[in-house]
This record gives sequence, structure tokens and C-alpha cells, in this order.
Amino acid sequence: MNVEGRSHIRIARPSKGLAALEEFYVQGLGLSVIWRSGDDHEGHDLLMVGWPDAGWHLELVYDAEHPVLPQPTEEDLLVVYLDGPVPDELVARIEANGGKRVQSPNPYWNEWGVTLEDPDGYRLVLSTRAWSNA
Repeated sequence: MNVEGRSHIRIARPSKGLAALEEFYVQGLGLSVIWRSGDDHEGHDLLMVGWPDAGWHLELVYDAEHPVLPQPTEEDLLVVYLDGPVPDELVARIEANGGKRVQSPNPYWNEWGVTLEDPDGYRLVLSTRAWSNA
């Protein structure tokens, strides 16, 4: 099979704690748990979240014996294009589930969305724009 636009993408990140991220991404953002495993993957606890019909998902990993601490920067972004206003209720729900609203160092994201930090410090941008390849 060739790599193409319909190829599924997995974004894998280390975590300090999967429970806090599940709260943020599932209860807050509204993603689904696609897969969860304990330490049966050679010491790695895995939490995969996403929308079941999406072409991507997040794999969040924690290894108690050999922890890898997340080292996000202000430019490590997961951008969700909403094609309309960011609902205040969604931002409030994410904040109530461990998110922290932050300003982006890039004024583009401050103008065209809301940036929130997850419990590991990675940033989620809810953009008012629509995605376009043009």
C-alpha cells in the first residue's frame, strides 16, 4: 500500500499520567477511548483516544519503570478546525477537566482560536477556521 492522504496517522506522546489526560481529551474535548491497555505492552500503559471515524488518533504512553517525561514547547500544537465559533461550553468543559487556557506566542492562533494546555503541557487549539488545502 502507498502512503497517501487516507493513510491513518497515530500521534504518540509520553505522559506523566494517563488518567488526567483521559479526563482532558475524553470528558473535556469529547474524544473516544479507542484502545486502552495496562502494562501488558512490555511495561507501557497505553491510552489511545480519537474520534472513531477520524483518520488520526493520539497514543498516550506511560511507563512507570522507565518514565519519559513530556517536553512540549509552546509550538507543539494539536489543532482542531471547527469551521465556526468555539463554543464557550466546550472551553469550560475542557477547563473543568484539567485544561488550562493559555495565550499562544503566535498571534495567528490568538486571533483564530482558543488555545488550551493539557495536563502534560501539550497545547490544543480549537480554531474557528475551516481546514482547506488551497
